[in-house]
Amino acid sequence: MADISKMFEQLSSALQQTAISSDAAEIQGILTGMLAGGMPVQSEDWLDALADFINQGDKLPDEIKRQTQQLFQQTREQLMAADFTLVLCLPDDAAPINDRGMALVKWVQGFLLGFGLHQNDLTGCSEDVKEALEDFAEISRMDEKMSEGEDSEQALIEVMEYVRVSAMLCFNEQGRTASRAATPSKTLH
Repeated sequence: MADISKMFEQLSSALQQTAISSDAAEIQGILTGMLAGGMPVQSEDWLDALADFINQGDKLPDEIKRQTQQLFQQTREQLMAADFTLVLCLPDDAAPINDRGMALVKWVQGFLLGFGLHQNDLTGCSEDVKEALEDFAEISRMDEKMSEGEDSEQALIEVMEYVRVSAMLCFNEQGRTASRAATPSKTLH
């Protein structure tokens, strides 16, 4: 978890220095949503779509591009792993609870945006995926300050875990299926 927290801080800082108003949580959310929505895992055109949303269509600065590609690679590998290893790119556990909570909200908002780019017909989605997306829509609207304390900490941890598992559910149902369909068969005739 320390590596992803470090990645959050480095990428968020680089974005802030270049006056891009996104943070690493939102970017990972967008990327995860794109993959979960059915973007083929080997796709290379995600960078232009991301630049459209976070940098008004201008190309991303080289350092932002490098760090974002690293985050994409790591996220893709985690989603493809069989052991459900997705780690959300959020601030370190030592960060104030409201910073972590707002980063989670941005992550979910990014996920919904990315998912919508690749999945606009939910009729083929399971009830579990539809429910997760409805819950994500609710989470994305949360703006209340959280009080410091054990109860708030526990509630945030539970919501973070729900988001993590739900994102993997969406990927396993929609993204992994689309990636398989986009991969040509290697069967020799």
